[in-house]
Parts: sequence; C-alpha cells; structure tokens
Amino acid sequence: MTSASTNAASEKGLARVAQRLAGWTEKWFPDAYVVALAGVVVVAVAAFANGSSPQMVADAFGNGFWDLTAFTLQMAMVVLTGYVVATSPPVARLIDRLAAVPRTAATAVSFVALLAMSVSLLNWGLSLVFGGLLARAIARRTDLRVDYRALGAAAFMGLGAVWALGLSSSAAQLQATASSLPPALLKITGVLDFGTTIFTWQSIVMCAVIIVLSVVIAHFSAPRGAAIKTAEDMGVDVHDEPEEVPPRSRPGEWLEYSRILPILAGLLTVGWLVSQLFSKPVLTVVSSLNGYLLVFLMLGLVLHGTPRKFLQSVSQAVPATAGILVQFPLYAAMAAILTKAEGRGGTTISEHLAEFFTSIGSGGGFAVVIALYTVVLGIFVPSGGGKWLVEAPYVMQSSTDVQMNLGWTVQIYNVAEALPNLINPFFMLPLLAVLKLRARDLVGFTFLQFIFHLPVVLVLVWLLGTTFDFVPPVIPPTP
Repeated sequence: MTSASTNAASEKGLARVAQRLAGWTEKWFPDAYVVALAGVVVVAVAAFANGSSPQMVADAFGNGFWDLTAFTLQMAMVVLTGYVVATSPPVARLIDRLAAVPRTAATAVSFVALLAMSVSLLNWGLSLVFGGLLARAIARRTDLRVDYRALGAAAFMGLGAVWALGLSSSAAQLQATASSLPPALLKITGVLDFGTTIFTWQSIVMCAVIIVLSVVIAHFSAPRGAAIKTAEDMGVDVHDEPEEVPPRSRPGEWLEYSRILPILAGLLTVGWLVSQLFSKPVLTVVSSLNGYLLVFLMLGLVLHGTPRKFLQSVSQAVPATAGILVQFPLYAAMAAILTKAEGRGGTTISEHLAEFFTSIGSGGGFAVVIALYTVVLGIFVPSGGGKWLVEAPYVMQSSTDVQMNLGWTVQIYNVAEALPNLINPFFMLPLLAVLKLRARDLVGFTFLQFIFHLPVVLVLVWLLGTTFDFVPPVIPPTP
C-alpha cells in the first residue's frame, strides 16, 4: 500500500470515529441548559460535603443568581449585533463577491475557514452567520464542485479556534470591565485591560499559529473527486429567497421606512467614538464592552438602512440568544456557591480548588493543567465563555499564588475554551440553521481539527507562558 493510500485510509478512519462520536453526542448529550442545571446541583452537593449549611448554600444560590445580569445582557447582545450586521444588504453583497474568489474546491474550504476565523476576532456571533452565508454562496456556484459539509465545518472554525482570542472574548471583556466583574473576582484580579490579555505579542503569535494550522487542515481534509458531497447531493436548497419588507400602509410608518434616523444615530455614534479616542487611552476605549456593543448595534442599524429592516433582522436574531439568557444566571449562581458558601474552618470550595491548582506549582505544568481542565469542563458545560465566571475565582487565585501572569492565565483559558466547541455541537446551532445541516454532518471535520489543535495549544501555552513576568494585581478602590 502506498503512503498516499495509507494516509487516505487513516483519514477515513478518523472521519469514521468522528461520525460515531457525533452520533453518540446527538443521542446522549442533554441540552446545555440541563447540563448547567446539573452543575448547580453538583456544586451545591459539594458545598454540603464541605460543611456548608443548607441555608448558606440556598442564600448563595438565590443572592448570586442575578449578580451578572448586566454581563448576561452584554453577551446576548454580542450574538444579536453579530447576526444583524452579517445579514445586512451590504454584507450580503460582500459575501457574494468573496464567494467568487476561490478557484478550487480545497481552496474554497480553506478560504471559508480563514475568513470565518478573521471575522471571529471582531465578533463571534458575526462569524457564525457570516461564515454560514459564505458557505452557502460558494455552494451556489455552478462552476465549482465543493463538499458542503467541509464548507460548513470551515465556517464554524471561527468559534472552534480563535474567537476567544479576539475582541468579543467573554473572559477578556469581563476582566476589562470593572462594573461587570463579581466583587469576589475583582478583589483577586483587579481590572485587566486588553493590553494584558488579547493584545500581548504572545497572544497574537498564538492566534496566528492556530489560524495557519486550521487553514492547512481545512485545505487538506476537504474531500476530493467522488468523495465530495455537494449541497444538492445532500438535498439542501442553498438559493436564498430574500425576505421582502411589507410596503408602508399608513402615514405613521413613514419614519420606519426612512434612512434619516439611522444616519443621524450613526453620526452620533461616530462623534462619541471620536470623543472617546481623543479623551482616553486607546486600549481603554477598545476594552469597553458597552462601547463595543454600541458601535456594532449602530453599525447594524446603518447597514440595514431603515428601522423596519433593522427590526426585522433583530427579530430573527433573538432566538439565537436564548441559551445565553437562561444559562448565564446559573453560572452566576454556581460561582456564588463556590465563593460564598463557607464550610468547615470558614473555607469555600473555591479556596480548596485554588489550593489544588497552587499545589501543581508554577511554570508550564500549571499552564497545561489549566488548559486541560478548561477543555474537559467545556465539553460538558458549553458556555461561550460564561464558564469563566465559575472557573475564574479559584483559577486566578491559584495563578496569583504561583505567580503566573494573570493576563496570560486569561489567555490560557481563552485558547482552551474554544477547543470543546469542535466536539460538542451546542454552539453550532445558529450555523446549522443557516446551512440546513445536522451537527453530525460537520463534526467529522471539526473533530479532526481538535486532534491537531489540542497538542499544539498545550505546547503554545507552555512555551509562551515562560516569556511572562508576574505582575501583582492592582485592585481598584471600593466605590
């Protein structure tokens, strides 16, 4: 058997294992909300085992449930604003032009992966919809036969590879926003702006390596010849039918169909942004989650042209935010039980976990263990970054104890947080709705990415972590 045929057989074997894993996941994995509920119960039981009283655990649960209401809304708005921008007419025209660029099937797949990851550095919600629409546009081409499953998996690589290393990173945004940080976490870490997390040269290098790796894997794993399954082969209609906005029926609707208000709101946003950039450090402005969301929301309004078209897009985007709205309060409750329900000796579960991670010691070993822990937990608790609310109190405390750079610890979490998305299909749901596919159609390709990504990520967090010095946290005064 030649080396080429051996490699082909190996790829088929990996794909076969991945398809079985996808089938098992679809059959046995409960909804992510159910997993989050189970997590609350597990944490509560652990608190009881630690010696906490039932009243203390119940108080921590109830009092902490709404601790992160503002952050929950902000994360839901990341998805909504990304969807609205991606479905605007100017972006749709851009997607059609980009779809004409690739010349071969393999290049088309790697091209989608590259653009999906690039867009995810701006907004992961935008990446999902943008990547899905680009995959559909390429699938509509009559001069190019491309595997639709591989295109869909490539469109998911933004969320499966580098989204948490970009501007919409939940953990980095949370750490940079004092008003969104839980008080217990703020006392440990202080505020960490983007200059200490996603904009460090180490994070940028790590991001670049992962993007290159993902594009190469996407290119060489794209089916060729008779193995290709097009959208037509799979019975998927990729010809979009634009939703028509109903005509104006009464005088009172005139402003709803006018471009005047969106233009004025856009000018106000530009004026505010210019004022911020002239009055504050650039990193402070860029790290502002509220400012980030304001710009994206107004951008979506301007790109849609009229309030009526904008609101129509918003109504389509709202269902994609449901998981965040109902899950994040449970993460907040878990974090409260971990950090506030004191047991024997006045210690909490968070403190015990911090002691465990501290016992690992400093250096590369600590970085690798934190990354692996994040991956394993993320397989069972898909959160899009909300899991950081649960992990951060004890992970950051142990990071301080072993004098690991706190900003790099956030990035260890961020790069590892994306990996479970390549296995657990929870965050594929918005993309699958666009593609009209099932999770098992994509997981064979994303699981292959996971096999290569995991060892590379572990090596990167180990090696790059050695270049950091420990910087003691600056705790802001209590208002």
